[in-house]
Amino acid sequence: MSSEMITADLVDLELDRSADTKEAAARALATRMVTLGRVTDLDGFLADVAAREAQMPTGLDGGIGIPHCRSTHVTEPTLAFGRSTTGIDFGAPDGPADLIFLIAAPAGADDAHLTILSSLARQLMNEEFTDALRAAPDAESAAALIRGEQPTSAPAATGDAGGASTATATAVGMSSAGAERVGTAPGAGAPESNADETAPTFRIVAVTSCPTGIAHTYMAAESLENAAREQGIELAVETQGSAGFTPLTAEAIAAADAVVFAHDVPVRDKPRFAGKPTVDVGVKAAINRPAELLAEAREKAARGEITAPAPAGSTPVDNAGDTGDSYGTKLRKWLMSGVSYMVPFVAAGGLLIALGFAIGGWKIDKAPSVADHFIWTDHTSWAALLFQIGGLAFAFLVPVLAGYIAYGMVDRPGLVPGFVGGSVAVTIDAGFLGGLAAGLLAGAVVLGIQRVRIPPVLRGIMPVVVIPLISAAVVGFLMFLVVGKPIASLQSALTDWLEGLSGANAIILGVILGLMMCFDLGGPLNKVAYAFAIGGLTHPTDGSLKVMAAVMAAGMVPPLAMALATTVRGRLFTRTERENGKAAWFLGASFITEGAIPFAAADPLRVIPASMAGGAVTGALSMAFGCTLRAPHGGVFVVPLIGQPLLYLVAVAAGVCVSTVVVVLLKGARRTADPAGDGGAGAAAADETRVPVAA
Repeated sequence: MSSEMITADLVDLELDRSADTKEAAARALATRMVTLGRVTDLDGFLADVAAREAQMPTGLDGGIGIPHCRSTHVTEPTLAFGRSTTGIDFGAPDGPADLIFLIAAPAGADDAHLTILSSLARQLMNEEFTDALRAAPDAESAAALIRGEQPTSAPAATGDAGGASTATATAVGMSSAGAERVGTAPGAGAPESNADETAPTFRIVAVTSCPTGIAHTYMAAESLENAAREQGIELAVETQGSAGFTPLTAEAIAAADAVVFAHDVPVRDKPRFAGKPTVDVGVKAAINRPAELLAEAREKAARGEITAPAPAGSTPVDNAGDTGDSYGTKLRKWLMSGVSYMVPFVAAGGLLIALGFAIGGWKIDKAPSVADHFIWTDHTSWAALLFQIGGLAFAFLVPVLAGYIAYGMVDRPGLVPGFVGGSVAVTIDAGFLGGLAAGLLAGAVVLGIQRVRIPPVLRGIMPVVVIPLISAAVVGFLMFLVVGKPIASLQSALTDWLEGLSGANAIILGVILGLMMCFDLGGPLNKVAYAFAIGGLTHPTDGSLKVMAAVMAAGMVPPLAMALATTVRGRLFTRTERENGKAAWFLGASFITEGAIPFAAADPLRVIPASMAGGAVTGALSMAFGCTLRAPHGGVFVVPLIGQPLLYLVAVAAGVCVSTVVVVLLKGARRTADPAGDGGAGAAAADETRVPVAA
């Protein structure tokens, strides 16, 4: 621990004399930081500490409280320590904390300082260290212990460049990925294990992360490593903290038998771990009960419980533009944030509307309000009920899209102006395009407001009153009087163009939509095509209904094709892929394109082109046959609601056959060219011998 980070002046061994609450404790310790010039604005810094505390309590089992934050009011990384004889409640399950560490990191803290702070977090998992702090006779001794200048009864965990503690250096090293790996090889210092020495080593990869990335991230890693060592498990941990992180290698992930996610912010690049038995918990669970998590991972692996891959970009935090991203990348992620939250409304509202039409006929949209007229024994009343509920859900599409685009840009402050702007877009018939514009405008306006320097006295009302008031007014003005009407005109022109599509133009559009749906299998291009289709459903015409049919048909092709390929040429695929193929039948039939992701991840150069070929054929045939669809989701389960249903199924079947033939030929050609290889099926399963198969 750097001597500049904590001194005796930053230690209070009688904290309960001046504090009996966590807020008072933070203020008492922060005041010492202000006195030394480490914090420039006491109230501003404490507001940042409170905001972090509101995300998740910072109390830990074992009598430890670690309030911490990044703040623009901190001049250099600083640590203050307080000891309480009566205990202060920081929200830990086992009661009050008697050891309190206030960690202050500048907004732009460098990786070296943050690594030191992460090293402290690891030390807190060492009982000898915490016992020595409780027994420290004076402030200077306590500061020296934290700096690592006085050894405890066990070696002090002062941290190495990778954040691993020296207290466990004999068992914790750096893997080739740079991630921390715990092993039980001879000489590793691991305790004796009762496991059969001839049995293969069980391997787990883990990811830990917390909102600030300073403390809990590294404590969870340390706790998991200790438990893995005791159980004879080989563990590689990727700590996605503020000190930066080195991703696990693809080889380490492929060799792992299971995955543990201990996180309170989304895992970066999560699709890397698709297809593995997974335990997914909050970061504190890994700190408090690591052995249970590892045992659960073993059980899931023994049952063959595979985690289905999640759609890319499923949360706003996942999709918020990273600092190093280009503007185009950030824009794509912001738009995906809105689309991902809109899709459930699309599915629920669209299917209810479609069921209403199916039960009550095409004139059900003329039925009176069920609040005024409802006959319990009349099927048309029930149809009207479904239709009207679905219509209300569908009415949220554009506001939700706009609101969560803004959320992806600026978090919660963007919700109010985003929803307001989206509602204005609906009011002036600007539709889907208007929602996109409203969301981006809302995020931009909030960003502008947040850059204005605000007096400390107004900071408390900024997120509740000032930002919502000003941003909603500005976005509403822009949407009503400046950009809304031109966008509404463009939306109307687009609708007219779709309505007039016929012949070759419609088929070309079907090919393009099919290619987009199958290129990234649920990724950005897939979502753009899908959003384009459901945007037309807000004002359905014959043209927009044809587009919706083509998009859903093409999206069903990749997983169905992979399922068929694993059935007719199973030896070209690994055992895991054949198991995934069984699930892909249902996923494809349900219009869940992501069901093909495990296959594409293992062999993208063969699976993706094959999927695109089939998707293009299906999209073209669907448009050529004039198939229509009022439901935005459902796959084969909404076939009765499809116009020209038999021809629609023919289009899907044709695309599936094309994709299957192409992927089998490509994999078979690879197998013939390289009989000792893996046939293009990705990394071979460790327990499986491959048999060369000619195409």
